[in-house]
This record gives sequence, structure tokens and C-alpha cells, in this order.
Amino acid sequence: MQDKNGMNSKNEKKKITEIKGFSSFTSALMAIVIGLLFGFIVMLLANPSNAVAGFRYVLLGGLSRFGDVLYFATPILMTGLSVAFAFKMGLFNIGASGQYTMGMFFALYVAFMFDLPPSIHWIIAILAGMLGGMIWGFIPGIFKSLLNVNEVITSIMTNYIGMYLVDMLIRSNSAMYIPSMTRTQYVPQHVQIRSLGIAGSNVNFGIVFALIIAVLLYIILQKTTFGYELKATGYNKHAAQYAGMNGKRNIILTMVIAGALSGLGGAFAILAPSEIAGSSMTYEPINVIAANGFNGIAVALLGNSHPIGVIFSAIFISYIQRGGTLASLVGYKPEIIDLVIAVIIYFSAFAAIMSSAIRRIFANRRNKEALITEPQIENIEEDVGSEIENLEKNSNKEAE
Repeated sequence: MQDKNGMNSKNEKKKITEIKGFSSFTSALMAIVIGLLFGFIVMLLANPSNAVAGFRYVLLGGLSRFGDVLYFATPILMTGLSVAFAFKMGLFNIGASGQYTMGMFFALYVAFMFDLPPSIHWIIAILAGMLGGMIWGFIPGIFKSLLNVNEVITSIMTNYIGMYLVDMLIRSNSAMYIPSMTRTQYVPQHVQIRSLGIAGSNVNFGIVFALIIAVLLYIILQKTTFGYELKATGYNKHAAQYAGMNGKRNIILTMVIAGALSGLGGAFAILAPSEIAGSSMTYEPINVIAANGFNGIAVALLGNSHPIGVIFSAIFISYIQRGGTLASLVGYKPEIIDLVIAVIIYFSAFAAIMSSAIRRIFANRRNKEALITEPQIENIEEDVGSEIENLEKNSNKEAE
């Protein structure tokens, strides 16, 4: 019985370690632990007396501001999904910032310039944001597909073009821009996304929409022919084309969908209600590329480009960012969290190496457990020999 129980426990261990994504999860967890330890060491070097208190804020501060954690997780969840979706196709969508900004502008334009029924105005504004991101994602997609121009180069260029273009258009629009405040006006209340009602927080139904989109993206990638084609093309585009898949079309569709996801992130961010009654989030055109686009790259890497993994990584990044801002109460600059995130992402970038190392470790353990020692081999040979002798005796008796 003990042997059977032992074998069952070994089989359970094998099943756990062989689960798809187990090594990716463990490598991401290792990256997070290393990043947090690095942050604690920096705190110790900067201000030893408050290091423990500051680190406690980093780890636990987000619990008291969980509504804001979800609000700030919403745009980076969308840009993270955008980058992750392109990764599946073998494309690096570094243009998420430009697509995010363009989506935000389209949503603002519909909010201020269109006279629509209040019941659908906010929906049309969100869809307009998605359209803006799609247009800005189409540009690097068409260059990559038809001219084989590297999407990283065109995406970086569209980031700057989009940022300067949006800032110029907003400053020249008196209905949207307030020169004395150097920012846009508040979005009309009927265009704002409905709040979830958490006091002292901007969290709204945008996070719900983002979670639904992440699940739909998972279904598309895992359960549909289109998703299979995208992943197959990402693994080996030449083999995919040989199998009859339209690689050029898939490249364009991938970048358009990735742009739509980033554009939705911009719409969710700018159409969010503020905790101040009647106000909303605003945009300040100061010629700075949106950080949420680059944070999306970090989220996608930490989530191993898996839609469900991206959900958890976006919430985690937002969580430690909110806790990091509270670390200023004990004398630390909020930028220390940027260091922590940078280290986490640095090690997440080596997720493939770490994952393969973890797989080797568990594979070696299984091989060691499966090895049969020399005494065991001798016992097996003796048992087999005795069985053969018994069979020969029985056959001789039957012959007599």
C-alpha cells in the first residue's frame, strides 16, 4: 500500500510539472521574487532605517487602494493584450503607445464633437477609440506585409507621429482644449464609462470589458482556426505558407487587431470618471509618448504572452505601482518601483531560458527516479530465470 501511495504521489508531481504553462509560471514567479529582492536592497542602500517600512508599503500598500489598482490595470491590460497578441504571430508591436494615444483621441473627438443620444454616446466613443487604434495598427501591418519593412521601425515611427499629431489636433480644437489649464476639458458625464461605485476610486466598467476581451482573445487563439493559423504563422511562417495559410493577410489582421486592443485601452483610460463628482480624466498634450504602451510590453512579457497570464501580470504591475507611490511616505521616491519593474521584466525577458532550465531540472529528477540500479537488474534477471525454469518443467510434465 505504501508503494502504491508513493507511486501516486510521484505521478501527481509529474502531472503538476508537466502542466502546460507550469514552467512559464515558475519563471515569472522567480523574476518577481528577484525583482522585489532587488528593490529591497536598493531601499536598504538608500535609507536603511526605513527600508522595512518602505518595502511593506510596496507589498501591502495596494490592498488599501485596490479600486485604483483595477483602474490603472485596465489600460495596461489592454496594451499588454495588444503586444501579446502580436507576439503570437511573431510580430513585435512596439507601437502600442501610438495606437493607445490615437484611440484616446478618437474617443475624445466623438465625446466632444458628436451629438448622440446619451444611452449610446459612450458606446460609440469606445468603438471610435477602437477604430483609431485599428487605423494606427494597420500602417505598420501593411508595410510589413507588402514591403517586408520591420514592424519595430514603423511602429516606433508611428508612436512619435501619433503623439505629435494628436497633441497638435487637440491644441487646435477649442471644444476639447482649455489653453489656460493646458489640458482637455472634462468629458461630458453621459459619455463617461459607468463607475463601479467604489468610494475614492476611478475604477469603472472598463475593467470588466477588459477582462471579457481577454477571455475572448484566449478563446480565439486556442479554439478557432484563425487563432491556429496565427500561431502557426508565428512559429514558422514558411511552413504555414506551404500549408496554404495566407501569411500576408494574417500579418495585416494581427496588427489591426493589436491596434484595436491598444485603442480600446486609450478609450477606457480617457472616458473613465474621476472620483470627483461630475469630472473625468483629462489629457495633457505635452509631447510625451504614453507610458501605458510601454508598460503593456512589460505586462505581455511577464504574462508570457498568454491572455490569462496578461490579466494577472497587469493587476500585479498596477498593484506594486500603487504600493510604490505610498513608499514616499517614508522618504522613498516612487521611481523605485520603476526599478523593481525593470528588473522583473529584465528577468522575464529570459523566461524561455528559465523555463527550459526548470523543465530540465524536473526531467532530470524524473530520470533519476526512473533509473534501475544494478542490484535491481540482477533481481529481475533472477526472477525471469526462475520463471523460465518453471515453464520448462511444466512443459516437460505435459509432454510426459
